[in-house]
Amino acid sequence: MNGEEIIVYKFRSMGVCEDGAVVDQARKNDVRVTRFGGFLRRTSLDELPQFINVLQGRMSIVGPRPHAVAHNEMYRKLIKGYMLRHKVKPGITGWAQINGFRGETDTLDKMQSRIEFDLEYLRNWSLGLDLLIIARTVKEVLKKDNAY
Repeated sequence: MNGEEIIVYKFRSMGVCEDGAVVDQARKNDVRVTRFGGFLRRTSLDELPQFINVLQGRMSIVGPRPHAVAHNEMYRKLIKGYMLRHKVKPGITGWAQINGFRGETDTLDKMQSRIEFDLEYLRNWSLGLDLLIIARTVKEVLKKDNAY
């Protein structure tokens, strides 16, 4: 938030690999995902530790999903308005995620769409919108689509 890095807690679901400045997103059938990690990801249980981030005040339940620092550095140069999403606390779930942009964003167009939803959320924030996002997130998690 506001240009400061935060530590985001998650259960480890993938093997450890040092990518340096390059961070590959998880994708469907990713060989780095462990067997137990696959279960955690399919059920979205890997996200549970992020509630610790919420209790610490580093994250919100609803807001733009945080990206790796390497992704921020890359996309800030490619997508107009990308860094505006950092004006609010990152969230465990967000407007983009419930509108089809949960999981891998393997093309610039997909990331552009995710950012457009994030910015729309910022422009139209309300308690009612947050409650809608939470309700739809529960529905999406139960469907288990795009969780890998």
